[in-house]
Amino acid sequence: MTNELPKTYDPSSTEDKLYQMWEEKGYFNAEVDEKKKPFTIVIPPPNVTGQLHMGHAFDETLQDILIRTKRMQGYSALWMPGTDHAGIATQIKVEENLRNEEGLTRYDLGREKFLERVWAWKNQYGNRIIQQLKKLGSSCDWRRERFTMDEGCSKAVKEVFVNLYDKGLIYKGSRIINWCPHCTTALSDAEVEYETQPGKLWYIRYDIKDSDESIIVATTRPETFMGDTGVAVNPADERYQHLIGKKAILPIIGREIPIFADDYVDKEFGTGCVKTTPCHDPNDFEMGQRHNLEQILVFNEDATVNENGGKYQGMDRYACRKAVLADLEAEGRLVKIEDHTHNVGTCYRCGTTVEPMTSAQWFVKMAPLAKEAIRVVEEEEIKFVPERFSKTYIRWMENVHDWCISRQLWWGHRIPAYYCADCGEMTVSKEDVTVCPKCGSTHIHQEEDVLDTWFSSALWPFSTLGWPEKTKELEYFYPTDTLVTGYDIIFFWVARMIFSGMEHM
Repeated sequence: MTNELPKTYDPSSTEDKLYQMWEEKGYFNAEVDEKKKPFTIVIPPPNVTGQLHMGHAFDETLQDILIRTKRMQGYSALWMPGTDHAGIATQIKVEENLRNEEGLTRYDLGREKFLERVWAWKNQYGNRIIQQLKKLGSSCDWRRERFTMDEGCSKAVKEVFVNLYDKGLIYKGSRIINWCPHCTTALSDAEVEYETQPGKLWYIRYDIKDSDESIIVATTRPETFMGDTGVAVNPADERYQHLIGKKAILPIIGREIPIFADDYVDKEFGTGCVKTTPCHDPNDFEMGQRHNLEQILVFNEDATVNENGGKYQGMDRYACRKAVLADLEAEGRLVKIEDHTHNVGTCYRCGTTVEPMTSAQWFVKMAPLAKEAIRVVEEEEIKFVPERFSKTYIRWMENVHDWCISRQLWWGHRIPAYYCADCGEMTVSKEDVTVCPKCGSTHIHQEEDVLDTWFSSALWPFSTLGWPEKTKELEYFYPTDTLVTGYDIIFFWVARMIFSGMEHM
């Protein structure tokens, strides 16, 4: 036996034993103790699909320093651990495995069998990131480890959904949304990443009904022209005053569409005339609402042209663009082409160009929720460090749109809405509905869509402490004291936690 230090440090022979001793002796445990002040941090729940990277290591180290310091200062310091089910990311991962290893799709298995595979995958691989956190020495209270789809979190999600629905803050409606043709699901505005791309501005001539005149529109998206239901001009643009109220003739198709005036139109962009496609552009959608324009959807969920596209039906959107431009040129309608740089929205998960389209989805009304969430930051009840990010947060919240919360996925919290096949009644309920409250039918089916992953993550600080039950842990450890996270998820997560806490606690 020797007391000499080994020449090289062997972490495996030291650190695992030390960490095991810390856990066994309960050094990380936080208890409700009225003699002590509480201090609480929730870990930003990492995705079960992931593994730690340098950003995680940095964040966890900062949190560990804070929580250990507070313990030594005599606080009852809780570091709440857990993982996120990561709806799109996890489903894509399992679907890729199915396709590569068995040549199957989720539709081959069906919903129930596919979800069994996802749970099996989560149970097999989901603990990897927890073990990595422990390898870092993270002093979380592991007795309290949670998962965003465990029984308690699921109960909280249903409670919040029904509460917001009953208050009129959740609704189902057909609105313009961001659609990913690859993931085949709706995305919220925060899930769309914009990048500057070189493109073209095509100038197309539309004839005026019962006139020798024509009008030239400039567009970056000729492939949507089959869905045009109007041409917009600025009411102050003297060039087109005499055309307001007249009809333009849609090239190739020959459909008549109105020429109308709207302040949105920029007189200086292009020709000052805007082809208006309410089903495929958010600004056009708003103009369509103001002027009661017809809505014509021209793309399927995979971004191929649907039956409204006439002879272009079945084409991919980019193949359709080429075909439309060729036909316009053949008819002498393509007047000019200019280079044009513009922002293009892409899916934050797969990078596919997002397709704006109208769709029946579930939304959260954000304006009433944003008001109080802005106030608490402006009055410094909640402080951002560095402080400049408070301005970023406020600017985003002041311009926030209604949050699209439905996703066309199978993995996630299924929306608690139930439909009667006989009378069409829709019931939103915390409990499973088996009998229609209106007609008594038992032919009931639940909404197929699941909730945006961030809907459950937004409840993380209080759902993990037992809410909606009034537990002693919730009363003692909530609200949390400090959050260490990346600025890139201020909108995804931080903002939503703030307004959720203000609304429900």
